[in-house]
Amino acid sequence: MAKVERQFSRAAATLAEEEGFDDVFRPHAVSRPRPLSSFQEQDSARPFSDEDDEEIPVLRTRRRVPVKRGRFPRGRMGRILVISGVVAAFCLIIAICVAVHSFFMTDARFRIETASSIQVLGNSQVTRPELLSVFGSDIGRNIFHVPLAQRRAELEQLPWVEHATVMRLLPNQLRVAVTERVPVAFVRAGNQIGLVDKRGVLLNMPPTMMAAKRYSFPVVTGVTAQQSAEERASRMRLYAEFMSTLSPTNGMDASQLSEVDLSDPEDVRVLLPSAGTDLLVHFGSDDFAARWQRLEEKLPGWRRQYPRLAGVDLRYQRQTVLEMARPADEGSVPAAASAVSANTPVKPAPKTVARSITHNHSAIQRGKAQATHKPVKKPNTTRKPAHKAAVRKAPTHPDTKA
Repeated sequence: MAKVERQFSRAAATLAEEEGFDDVFRPHAVSRPRPLSSFQEQDSARPFSDEDDEEIPVLRTRRRVPVKRGRFPRGRMGRILVISGVVAAFCLIIAICVAVHSFFMTDARFRIETASSIQVLGNSQVTRPELLSVFGSDIGRNIFHVPLAQRRAELEQLPWVEHATVMRLLPNQLRVAVTERVPVAFVRAGNQIGLVDKRGVLLNMPPTMMAAKRYSFPVVTGVTAQQSAEERASRMRLYAEFMSTLSPTNGMDASQLSEVDLSDPEDVRVLLPSAGTDLLVHFGSDDFAARWQRLEEKLPGWRRQYPRLAGVDLRYQRQTVLEMARPADEGSVPAAASAVSANTPVKPAPKTVARSITHNHSAIQRGKAQATHKPVKKPNTTRKPAHKAAVRKAPTHPDTKA
């Protein structure tokens, strides 16, 4: 105890030194000595030593330890309360969901009143009445009862619609956006001309509208409505591949084409206007760019050498087959034969059949190709001979390179 009092006295002296200026303004308090207890009297009677300093314990205040309590009450009653609260909250959520669902499904504010509540975007070829015919049963129905996926599939069944989207606009409107098909060629369907897109879908368009559009496509044959969708699509892929090689970036002009025949998937046949007539060219099924380039290089020389050139077959790598047109007056009956009586049999003029002749590539370059024609006379006992313009196969030219 003496040590503790001594430490307190030292602290008080230090504090008095630091705050000595207060003595000027504050009078000294008269301290009354406290009576000593018997223990303090005995302790003060004996001398203080270092051993007493070590034996005196230091008194410290006890710290209170906080007690942690659980979030949920303990015991059986606590568990019952917790479970009851969870069930009540779950039931409340379900009740709210049912009320919201009933509100959206039955409220009159979400009902499609007229066709004007259906917006249509992106249509130019297909008319608005054609699109609204798909939604005929939805007039007067709640917008949340309209099956959007089914309506979209029905819209894409229309020939001109390639892709469609249908969405709801609160409170009572629908928005329809369509992407229309783009025609890539004319197609011959009997005596009529229609349109076809890149996937082989046949498209109808009034002639007046077709003339107003001023399309410059070639006419495609070999694509008919009787074929399956897969077959038409495969043939149009072949057509797209052929037309892509004739793009202006490759220095080729596809507008020169008059007609493209896709009847044979292994042979793309093209009618090409040349020297006032249509030239039939066989391109095969691949390597279109190289064959078109070869045609442009050799065609002027072939025209000069063979004025009646009617067809060119480029399907072979090392040779080119040329076809000649028979002149119209060839095989005609002499004028004297017309005076013969009906009972007298008339012998027609000899009919010449041209055979294919093969020319070397070197001979073609020198312009010295020779053709050998063997006329074949065929007697005819009929009274009037048939006069038909025929096409004869002409020389076959082996090329050094395909």
